[in-house]
Order: sequence, then structure tokens, then C-alpha cells
Amino acid sequence: MTTSPEHPAGDAVVVDAVNGDHAAMDALWHEHRRWIAVVLLAHKSPEDQIEDLLQEVAMTIVAKINTLREARYVRAWLRTVAINAARASARARRARPKLAPLAVDPLGPADVSAAVDDEARRLMKLSARLADTYREPLMLRAIHGMRGRHIAEILDLTEATVETRIARARRMLRELAIGTEIDDDERAPVVAAGHM
Repeated sequence: MTTSPEHPAGDAVVVDAVNGDHAAMDALWHEHRRWIAVVLLAHKSPEDQIEDLLQEVAMTIVAKINTLREARYVRAWLRTVAINAARASARARRARPKLAPLAVDPLGPADVSAAVDDEARRLMKLSARLADTYREPLMLRAIHGMRGRHIAEILDLTEATVETRIARARRMLRELAIGTEIDDDERAPVVAAGHM
């Protein structure tokens, strides 16, 4: 495990976590848990619950943190773990036979936001129609309040690309919102990633 002068304070915690220090793993989890939840929210299927996926991610971190080679890549590594957890859950769900459709709140538990009003819920539902490349940076900004450079670090993009994608995602979301006011059809097509 090597460290980087770019993130000296956080690197010590990451190195300790990689070396099996439980307090460091706990500190690492508490530092990153909220934005990991946003990444999961951007990639999960509507049936999956955020808390279940967070538990999967936490277990993977404990089991595989020793595979992280450089502390400076911890955010990218955690993002990959989160996306893999969301995708694995969706694959497992598809493999199970469906007995009956269940009405599920697409936002999951109140951990995301206890006081989300109807309009915010509608926009959240509409954001599921955006391609991942737009939905994920938009949610990291809108829900977690992350700055462009942190989002760029997590997504391994330039800050300019992140800001462009967020601006385009907002525009596409506005267009979807206007379109659903005119025609409230829940089965509208997903917005393609071909805008970038």
C-alpha cells in the first residue's frame, strides 16, 4: 500500500484500514457512507433498499479492503464496490422467480431524506430515466452536495466534464419533468447517453 501527498490526512486512515485496523475501517466508513449511498441510489434497481445495499458494501469493504493498492484511489475503489453491489443485487433479483408485483417506494428508507415532498419524489423518479453517466454526478451534487473536484475524483473525470454532465442532466430532467406534466406516462423511454 502506497500513500499520496495529495491526501495526507486521509491516507493514514486508509493505510490503517488496509492493515486491518477496525477503528480505521469504521472511520473510513463514516467518512464515505453518505456519498456511497448516493452512488447506490443512482445505480440500484427500484426494488432494492439502500440500507441493504449499504450493508453489502460495508461487508465487502471489510472483506476486501486489503486489495486496495494505493490510498489515493480509495474513492474510486469504494465507488466500484458500490456499483458492483447494486448490479449484483439487480442480477440476483432478476434470477429469482417473481411471485407477485409489490408496491415499493423508489426512494427506499428515510435515510435518504425524511421530508421529501411530492415534487422531489417525482423528480427523483424521473431521474431514473437518465443514463448513469448523467444521473450519478447529478445525484452526488444534488443529494450529497459534493463539489465538482470530489465528484471528478470519484468518477475519474475532469472537473469540466463533471460540470458539463451535471448541467446536461439538469436540462434533461427539466425536459422530462415538463414532458410528464403534459403526458404522465410512467413508461417513457430512458434518456440515452448519446448526448456526450
